[in-house]
Amino acid sequence: MANAERSPDEAAATSDGAALARGWLERAPFVAHLGIRLQEMEPGRAVLAMPFSDSLPTIGDVVHGGAISSLVDTAAATAAWSGAQVPERPRASTIGLTVDFLAPTRGQGVTADARVVRRGGTGLCVCEVSVAADDGTRVALALVTYQL
Repeated sequence: MANAERSPDEAAATSDGAALARGWLERAPFVAHLGIRLQEMEPGRAVLAMPFSDSLPTIGDVVHGGAISSLVDTAAATAAWSGAQVPERPRASTIGLTVDFLAPTRGQGVTADARVVRRGGTGLCVCEVSVAADDGTRVALALVTYQL
């Protein structure tokens, strides 16, 4: 059904990228598995937290870089959608992901603050993501290119 055929409420609900992102975060099994929670969202920005759990360490109490990278990817996708109009047939994908680890995270959760740096007319969205441990130590810095 085209937007012109939808009620105003239906059209608004499906064109709101923030609503799409919230729904995705609530239903994605991998996001739930990692315990990722949305803390804050505004157009072009999202803050997500991943609490420490016994399933996250790689050795001892050091949080696995793959778990942190998954948080980065999820936060960037949320930030990208948060300020976007949703097309009739939404499709999306991470195009590029670079994570620089600055310090180990030991036995604590992490929070990712993702911000859109640039939105392209073709749906490409570049996001910068800063990750901090619960004690405030900055543990990673990432650049993510996302295709809406």
